[in-house]
Amino acid sequence: MAEAQPTNPNIAREVFGHLPDGTLVERVRLRGANGFELAVITLGAAVQSLHVPDREGRCADVVLAHDDPAAYLARRSLFGATVGRCANRIAGASFVLDGRRILVTANNEENSLHGGAAGFDLRLWSIEALADGPSPSVRLTYVSPDGEEGYPGKLSTRVTYAVTGSTGFSIAFVAETDRPTVVNLTHHSFFNLGGVTSAADVLDHELSMAANAYLPVDDALIPLGAPQPVAGTPFDFTRPQPIGARIRDGHEQLRRGRGYDHNFCLDGGRTEQPRLAARIRHPASGRVMEILTDQPGLQLYSGNFLDGTVSGKHGRLYRQSDAVCLEPQAWPDAPNRPDYPSVRLDPGQVYRHLSLYRFSAT
Repeated sequence: MAEAQPTNPNIAREVFGHLPDGTLVERVRLRGANGFELAVITLGAAVQSLHVPDREGRCADVVLAHDDPAAYLARRSLFGATVGRCANRIAGASFVLDGRRILVTANNEENSLHGGAAGFDLRLWSIEALADGPSPSVRLTYVSPDGEEGYPGKLSTRVTYAVTGSTGFSIAFVAETDRPTVVNLTHHSFFNLGGVTSAADVLDHELSMAANAYLPVDDALIPLGAPQPVAGTPFDFTRPQPIGARIRDGHEQLRRGRGYDHNFCLDGGRTEQPRLAARIRHPASGRVMEILTDQPGLQLYSGNFLDGTVSGKHGRLYRQSDAVCLEPQAWPDAPNRPDYPSVRLDPGQVYRHLSLYRFSAT
């Protein structure tokens, strides 16, 4: 792949590969300071690489991904993807909107997961704008037609990735509809702050979250009902804890998720401005990632279904707990739960979601 010559050293646009029909998939590299670099591809508006320095200034790629478009299509992985139209699970792949039962695609047994069988992660997005300078950014767009995966309304969606500070980036989602619908967008990177070419898993990563409650789930990972306190359970990350410290405790919820695969109800709910939701640290490298978001929930997924059958970058097989996902979003099954933060979007309204990812080293 020949990299296009950038007009600014902080941004580069290049060929990533082609879809089976020959359609071009592009990659945009956004660069900060000290070797920090974020690469985004147009397939799924996904983060394909993220290079972050450690305490010694050595950079490593810290996200799982693939090396070519064909691998993303061969087996759905969601690596680094923009997820929609409605992230997480919808029970029974249906919900009622204005008195009408809406049937969406069931792709997780009888339930719908992450937008259905062909969600936003499998769609080709268009590059709408590039901005260079000290805070380079790329804005991508996708128009989801009325009825796609069963969802009502044409949804016009934009996602903007921007480098913030010397070693951080932001993701800003915006969406508008021409009919009442539901929208819950999220970012689905699989992080390993030790570097994805290392042999280490993420169970030693120290995690804290601003969440005093979480949503217990049934065997299909559908929320059972009201939030429950994390105090006294393996779900208490109000103070830093290694992810693996209690992951094998004999707790029914850990059995159901095969580890952590639960929504944490962020303190304060949905907010006007992003606030600190989670902090995760890799002790060996010193890398720290902080996530700030305006969303009411954060899904913690400890890579439980990575089983060694998926080959990623550099030909490496990805196995259980090789990475962790921290997905800012609304609560799962919200279209069926009027007691949960609403995911409804009406014509004339604008859906907005802003999350910040700040990196440092200690």
